[in-house]
Amino acid sequence: MNSLSNYQTSIPSVSEKMAHFPIGMFDSGVGGLTVLRELMTLLPQESVNYFGDSAHFPYGSQSAETIISYATAITNFLVEHPIKMLVIACNTASAYALTTLQKLHPFPIIDVISSGVERAAKATRTGSIAVLGTKGTIRSGIYQQKLREKIPGSQVYALACPLLAPLVEEQLHDHPAAQLIIREYLKQLEGKDFDTVLLGCTHYPFLKDHIQNILGNKVEIIDSASACAGKIKEELEVRNQLNSHRASYRFYVSAEIDDFQKTGELFLKRPLDSVTLTAPFPVQSGSPLNYANISA
Repeated sequence: MNSLSNYQTSIPSVSEKMAHFPIGMFDSGVGGLTVLRELMTLLPQESVNYFGDSAHFPYGSQSAETIISYATAITNFLVEHPIKMLVIACNTASAYALTTLQKLHPFPIIDVISSGVERAAKATRTGSIAVLGTKGTIRSGIYQQKLREKIPGSQVYALACPLLAPLVEEQLHDHPAAQLIIREYLKQLEGKDFDTVLLGCTHYPFLKDHIQNILGNKVEIIDSASACAGKIKEELEVRNQLNSHRASYRFYVSAEIDDFQKTGELFLKRPLDSVTLTAPFPVQSGSPLNYANISA
């Protein structure tokens, strides 16, 4: 091999240079930590900058236009420091903002819906699937559409469960009231014949055991958070962007920093050393939402 060839092979590719960049990830609150937890287990060397938009929780009750404006502003904030990938760790934001963000940014964007649908399609034996989600996600019809495209002739039972995500945000997911509320929602599925339940909200894995206990072991529950982590790994491998350096984690929240840190540390079973409060600027008419850093 000549000297020029030796020189060329020693130059890191763009992908290799980007490998040490963090992954950007956001959710309307703590729900996306379920994706992060799975990613920490699957790829413990990957760094993540996480944004929890607690100030605007819940996304599920807001308009598509509003959700897109929040998602756009958060992504603009995250890319102030280079990221190699964006993960929309929120089903409602995935349903409404994915296409807009893909048009605005060149890096890969992973959403929780597509990966959850793929895993549910592989898991079901009968093609009959129940989807639990926020009002916004269920109203969008995205799960119903994607599942029927993936499994022609499938039967999809879509159930909005608007109180479940707030239970998690309020750290009441292990309260007896949570089981009562879940049981009340699931009564709407009585008499329906399905073998798979897809958790269409990243807050819901906090409640997975309760849901499984009520439905019984004959029903397989698909966690879109773990499916999303698997998709992240696949994409990084294809792009040769797996990080070989030590991981670091930075957390940003738009409100309720103490509650976020408490829930995050309990759930991730590790201290959250870098949590920063960010505050929305007032939104001017016709202007996109923006964020400014405030030291916590």
